[in-house]
Amino acid sequence: MLNGMFIGSIMESFEKGGVWMYPIAAVGVVVLFIVFERAFVLYGKISSRREGFLSQIRSLIMSRNLDKAVQFASHDPSPLAKIVKAGLLKVNHEDEVVQSAMDEAALKEVPKIEKRTGFLPMLSNVATLMGLLGTIIGLITSFSAVSSADASTKATLLSKGISEAMNCTAFGLIVAIPALVFYAVLQSRTQRVIDDINASAVNIVNLVIVNRDKLGLTVKKEG
Repeated sequence: MLNGMFIGSIMESFEKGGVWMYPIAAVGVVVLFIVFERAFVLYGKISSRREGFLSQIRSLIMSRNLDKAVQFASHDPSPLAKIVKAGLLKVNHEDEVVQSAMDEAALKEVPKIEKRTGFLPMLSNVATLMGLLGTIIGLITSFSAVSSADASTKATLLSKGISEAMNCTAFGLIVAIPALVFYAVLQSRTQRVIDDINASAVNIVNLVIVNRDKLGLTVKKEG
């Protein structure tokens, strides 16, 4: 019952806010989509594969199956696998070449991890400004109506206009504030994921470099 009353109160306030409530609501839907999609990727999809991939790739390397390790990385679509694969393909070259290959792969993969998150602060600003615009338009409409109305209806029109303006402001902030909070959380998680990927990739490739002799690899001199 309380939930029904709460939802009813929100719908009533939404209706009182005027036409600008709809574009603000559209911004809110976009924010929710980005938050859920990024949370699924950053907290689930990428993290769930990481430990299994690292365990398997280490096992293949230590059993001297470098070719199988490259094949295994090729069939994993995760950013970590693609960076590791780039390094493994160059392990018979000098260390600088290996690092360059991994850096090049990272430049392609890191933006995929960061994508969409950066839209959240922009959408937060848009929601706030839309709420402000709705407030200003509501007040202008209200005072214009009051100026030409008779005394008996002035109070009603003024109250309606102010209610529309305040509801619009409130709804804009209701969308804007969580968008900024979610941005901070997702940005922090994104950076942690990137750091973990870089550290794991370097660890795997260093494992191969240190054991080049055991793996029968000969370093090709550049130039």
